[in-house]
Amino acid sequence: MLRQRSDFLAANGGLRVGTPAFVLLVKSRQDADTTCRIGYTVTKKTGNAVVRNRIKRRFRALARQVLPDHGLAGADHVLIGREDALTREFAAMQADLERALAKVRDGKATTDRRPPRGKPRRR
Repeated sequence: MLRQRSDFLAANGGLRVGTPAFVLLVKSRQDADTTCRIGYTVTKKTGNAVVRNRIKRRFRALARQVLPDHGLAGADHVLIGREDALTREFAAMQADLERALAKVRDGKATTDRRPPRGKPRRR
């Protein structure tokens, strides 16, 4: 389980796949450890503490079911929650996670983030 901020920041530099309920980040650790680690994050923009905790509970249940069979060994996985994570059917989220992990395995995931919205900053 990822708990330190540095682990989340390292995963942010890896591959990313977006789904309606979450964004999956995957970063290989490049060490001898083959365990598959997971972290969850949900921003305050998503809702209050009750909503955020409910989404994280759903993510934990999702990871328990999907990661042992489909997770990448020796990699850190991060699920970033979106608002649809609260209302989307669990079976659909499970299919989304399996599809996202398959994209990462097949090399079809991207490292790019969306360009920032709004006016460009002056330098």
